[in-house]
Amino acid sequence: MNPNSHDIIGMALIDAFAQRGYQAALPDPDTVAVTLKDGARVQAGIAEWRAHAGRNPRSALPGIAAQYADQAVQAFERQPAPAPAGGRLDTGSLRVRLYPENALDEQMRAALVTRPLAPGLLQTVVVDHPDSIVPLNRADLGGLAESEAFGHALTQSIEREPHYVQATDVQGIKIANIGEQHRYIGAHVQVLRRYFPGQLPFGALVAFPLPEYVMVHEIGTEQHLVIALKTVQEVAARLAGTGERPISPQVYWWRPGGYEAMAERDALYGGRVPELRPVGVHVEQGEEGLKVGLVGDDTALLVQGWEAARG
Repeated sequence: MNPNSHDIIGMALIDAFAQRGYQAALPDPDTVAVTLKDGARVQAGIAEWRAHAGRNPRSALPGIAAQYADQAVQAFERQPAPAPAGGRLDTGSLRVRLYPENALDEQMRAALVTRPLAPGLLQTVVVDHPDSIVPLNRADLGGLAESEAFGHALTQSIEREPHYVQATDVQGIKIANIGEQHRYIGAHVQVLRRYFPGQLPFGALVAFPLPEYVMVHEIGTEQHLVIALKTVQEVAARLAGTGERPISPQVYWWRPGGYEAMAERDALYGGRVPELRPVGVHVEQGEEGLKVGLVGDDTALLVQGWEAARG
């Protein structure tokens, strides 16, 4: 008897992989193991996905499992990058792509040129081919330092790929959208000073709902911070919930500091990343009016500093 036969959520996921030609198993309820086309076996944690799937009706499970399997297959099937000619890597083809942290397990992170950008987010160097995007293996660096690889990849993503900046107003909250129809827009978080060169006493709220968007709200005193945060996280959640290959609905507090004080090229090639802290609010309508709950210590720190500055 299949030990997973009573696990409706787990079986939906195994079936989704099978429909895509992959053998999958659950070594434990919170782990999926997938056998790739070359016979390699990779694993990923699914605790968060399982919790998400469990909050939906049974009729929705096939679709939810299919979405996860599609994303996992893309992340798992890493074709090796072309061997560097003469031992040197073609840095002109390098780009940087953002992934949710749970898209890559420890084994894959160890093999790929990847690093944390913020809690829940990973930056990964990829090789941009005309018909595919291939994550770069550390074994294919050809002697190039990882910080240099990231520097080249960030520079190419920012300078050689098109982008636009569009200002929007959502219920009185001003949001700048940096975007375009490619998957490297997240690199622009490393040069936000280009778009916000003035003094930012409170920093900004930043979100990465989809590969094609970076959302930024400059924190000021014209709009109430809690309302601004609530609005930005609602917009980010809507985009992440309806777009293709979402990254995260999480909103981050960008605090310009030592990274932004560096010369831009030094910052891009220096192996550092901007300071991004996850923040959030819960706002509910109760009998006595609105009830506001701050999510996490960083949110409390931000709100307290903002309120104190306003007097």
